[in-house]
Amino acid sequence: FGGITANLGAVGLGAESGGNWRRVIIEKPFGKDVDSAKTLNRELHENLSEHQIYRIDHYLGKETVQNIMVFRFANGFIEPLWNRHHIDHVQITVAESVGVEHRGAYYEEAGALRDMIPNHLLVLLGFVAMEPPNSFESQAVREEINKVLDAIQPLAPEQVLTHAVRGQYGEGTTPGGEQVPAYRSSPAVDPASRTETFAALKVQMDNWRWAGVPFYMRTGKRLPAQYTEIAIQFKKAPLTMFKDTATETVNPDMLVLRIQPDEGIQMSFGAKIPGPSMRVGTVNMDFCYADYFGNKPATGYETLIYDCMSGDATLYKHADTVEKGWEIVQSVMDVWSALPPRDFPNYAAGTWGPEAAGALLRNDKRRWRRIKTPQP
Repeated sequence: FGGITANLGAVGLGAESGGNWRRVIIEKPFGKDVDSAKTLNRELHENLSEHQIYRIDHYLGKETVQNIMVFRFANGFIEPLWNRHHIDHVQITVAESVGVEHRGAYYEEAGALRDMIPNHLLVLLGFVAMEPPNSFESQAVREEINKVLDAIQPLAPEQVLTHAVRGQYGEGTTPGGEQVPAYRSSPAVDPASRTETFAALKVQMDNWRWAGVPFYMRTGKRLPAQYTEIAIQFKKAPLTMFKDTATETVNPDMLVLRIQPDEGIQMSFGAKIPGPSMRVGTVNMDFCYADYFGNKPATGYETLIYDCMSGDATLYKHADTVEKGWEIVQSVMDVWSALPPRDFPNYAAGTWGPEAAGALLRNDKRRWRRIKTPQP
């Protein structure tokens, strides 16, 4: 990317004059660690101004991602609840049912952590956790996202052992019944590869809104479904009034923002089950974009390329955002590099990752939200 932009600059294609604009869209990876990200940004800035650089992440072009801001800031009932007083924890899941296919050479250099978390997952977290911006202008929104990333506590090396989980898939069976090989059997992959195909992290923030609220992130290849969601679990209501009834437990309320494939918003809460006794069941209110606005298949790139043409960088990454994302995961990469995994492969293809990923939440007396998988 640095060489391409240098050549553009050498022939004058980066220069803006006479009311004309020049914009360059750059696809990830935006470096492979903190140092390389800073080097790349410096090279880009030698020939382009920051307002000309559009670092694209197609996840941010999804309708539900943009709707997070509308849902939070256009509806008066939700913002008073959006804080540590009412929210117990947040889960962000980006699951891929496919393997590495023919991208083994690239994936061996990247792995799940580098490939997904500094890019897709941390920016999704930023939209969920940001403070209300002064406007929806790109600079205001990006500043608030950067504040979120600044507030995330980087993991100390010893915390990596308890707050981060890695995995690599072995052979297994997909939900459709197809037998699939292990990652190490993929083309261009080392038969003794130590590259992770699954990564999960627990992070927390140092700010008033989110102090004490854990954010759990997970992503991986060869999971049971192609699915992306943000699940916000609210704190349980006091149960004193139900102690003398047939109701033993009441599930906590949960708000789910579905990014793909069925974009929409789901809210689950407790309701009385009809009958003479007091029994509480969980019910769902479910909004689906296709039902209300028609089904318009899109990858996200359409919206983002249009925004670039319009000069709207709201859904693009700023240089600072890229560097802050790498800073958050740098300690994890360092520890994982220094301590090679001994148990790879540690989850079967078609399952939800290694056992340690479940323990990451169980140790906090929580559990991952159960995601429905397609039936064969």
